[in-house]
Amino acid sequence: MSINKLPDIQRLKIKKVLLVAVPVILFFVLLFFVPESPRWLVKKQRAGEAKAVLQTMGAESVDAELGDIVNSLKEETGLDTTKLFQKKYNFVIMCAVLLAVFNQLSGINVIMYYAPMIFEKAGSSTNSAMLQAVAVGVTNMLFTIIAMFFIDKFGRKTLLLIGAVGMFLSLAGVAFNFYDETLFGNYGVVFFIVGFIAFFAFSQGAVIWVFLAEIFPNRIRSKGQALGSFTHWIMNAIIGLVFPVALTAFGGGNVFMFFAIMMVPFFFFVQKIMPETKGKSLEELERVVLSER
Repeated sequence: MSINKLPDIQRLKIKKVLLVAVPVILFFVLLFFVPESPRWLVKKQRAGEAKAVLQTMGAESVDAELGDIVNSLKEETGLDTTKLFQKKYNFVIMCAVLLAVFNQLSGINVIMYYAPMIFEKAGSSTNSAMLQAVAVGVTNMLFTIIAMFFIDKFGRKTLLLIGAVGMFLSLAGVAFNFYDETLFGNYGVVFFIVGFIAFFAFSQGAVIWVFLAEIFPNRIRSKGQALGSFTHWIMNAIIGLVFPVALTAFGGGNVFMFFAIMMVPFFFFVQKIMPETKGKSLEELERVVLSER
């Protein structure tokens, strides 16, 4: 049966499925161009290929990094039985958990989930609110791409510090607009929320998953990343469920001011505690973070 003979609603559903299938197919094709991890290649006794990958990635001292990988793999005995919750790992666990917690205390996912409702609460019509929500998604994508070009140039901490200041100002702007709708005009909330999304995507949105992949020592990396991801999504679920109730009970101004205030301790956490992982191999990072205990 031709798709044109189907009812309109069925044709629309099929077109939606085909639309989302395009990036999936593209992702699958591009996977064939992704090189294997040097650590995995060394583990499989393919040191020559690992050296070629390190050279392709622009490693400053290929032989030294290859030697670090070989030595670290030799030390990884009893990998499956290594416990995550040990005193020597307290520092890295704290960094990963706090970053995941602050990521959600910025309010990012309640904005992504409830953007149309937030805009309607701020006075936009339903149609305008939907279009403004699209602007949020486009901004998120654009500034995530921009962050890709700066994350290794400026470092993880610099992006997070810039983001913390920008998110604080943007969230405070949203809060003040809810307190007084005449303060910034009809599009005040839209302007500040789009600004918040830009700063978030440029900082936390780009850094969190990179940082979680880098900060844990090799022996506990998989368990540590799982803990960070678990913390992130548990906080996401809690805040996502509480937000609609809090918005009704306390008002948009107080809710967004809470998110803004949370960016203050986040700024000092990044500045004073969080280690910089830029330009360091996994083996170098392991030595750095374990020295912090």
